[in-house]
Amino acid sequence: METSRLWTRDFVLAFGINLAMSLTFYLLMTSMAGYAIDRFGAGETVAGLASSAYIIGALIARIFAGKFLDFVGRKRMTLISLVVFVLAAIAYIPLADVWSVIAVRFIHGLAFGAGNTAVQASVQMLIPQTRRAEGTGYFGTSTSLATAVGPFLAVYLTQHFGYSAMFWASAAFSVFGLVLALFIRLPERTPSADEQAAKWQLKLSSIIDYRALRISSIMLLAGLAYANVLAFLTTWATELGVPEAASWFFILFAVVMLASRLFVGRIQDRRGDNVVMYPIFFLFALSFVIIALAESGWAIVLAAVPMGLGFGSLFPCTQAIAVNVTSRERIGLAISTFFIMLDLGTGLGPVLLGAIVPLVGLQGLYLTCAGLVVLAGAVYHGVHGRVQSRP
Repeated sequence: METSRLWTRDFVLAFGINLAMSLTFYLLMTSMAGYAIDRFGAGETVAGLASSAYIIGALIARIFAGKFLDFVGRKRMTLISLVVFVLAAIAYIPLADVWSVIAVRFIHGLAFGAGNTAVQASVQMLIPQTRRAEGTGYFGTSTSLATAVGPFLAVYLTQHFGYSAMFWASAAFSVFGLVLALFIRLPERTPSADEQAAKWQLKLSSIIDYRALRISSIMLLAGLAYANVLAFLTTWATELGVPEAASWFFILFAVVMLASRLFVGRIQDRRGDNVVMYPIFFLFALSFVIIALAESGWAIVLAAVPMGLGFGSLFPCTQAIAVNVTSRERIGLAISTFFIMLDLGTGLGPVLLGAIVPLVGLQGLYLTCAGLVVLAGAVYHGVHGRVQSRP
């Protein structure tokens, strides 16, 4: 009989591994563009590539990690990825040119994409099915903590001790994650005879889970919208004459997001998906409207509350649905599909929507983002909401 216990030894270890990898991700993502400019005199395009090469590597790794996860073994893929993750974190320190940094960023991203997919897929098998959304929300707080602590540490370390201290800190977090991975017991699954026969066939269905893709398309739209908060909110706050409001926004956003994950998943498990998903879309869209219409710093800061409740809850709730709609043997593919859509949206958002800023301004940009969230809600209703039944 399946136990309903959630906080098991291995769940806690997986939580710690994900926290360590996420801290490294946000620590470096915050400062790599600035590092490329300050250290090597790189132009904005090359500096942007120094930052985004990591995401490109992670995307490529996720495409193949989902398919080959059970062939390699979940713990083995986690350990191999974390070994590379540690080496890449250390490798930044002696690099003497920006293109070497970009190459290491790409390799670092490959390791993150493979390791994160392995951990995320495995933890879904550690969570009791009756507590899927609740467990996913709790596990997601490891990422939420990293979104708050990582950027803060990046700014503090680089200002007081230089970029080398930031790289040593990322290496220390990576080693911590590797040590935890040595002791974790992950549920393994032996591929079926049909899966063995199709091992080297790279059909789209072997790297993408179609059932998870439908619900994960929501995260493509949500990622397109949310990425513009990361990319342009500081600029918008500066235009309004309240640049410090952006910092307080992210602090409050992290606090509200952490708090929401303590109860939203539990409601979803007990009352059904629609009870939480429709309010989530409303709050997420509302936050963009508040940002767009803001005339003071307080308005921008207060927008963090519906943003934290909206986007902060959308991530784990949608991930839980993506896992629930697929079969057990394709959970790895479902997780990979989910994060591919999210990473695509996050990576493309500032590029695609940033192009309209000269035409509509930042206010128009954020109203457009609100429209994207409304569209995401309509997609949810079409692919899941209208047929969703209570658990």
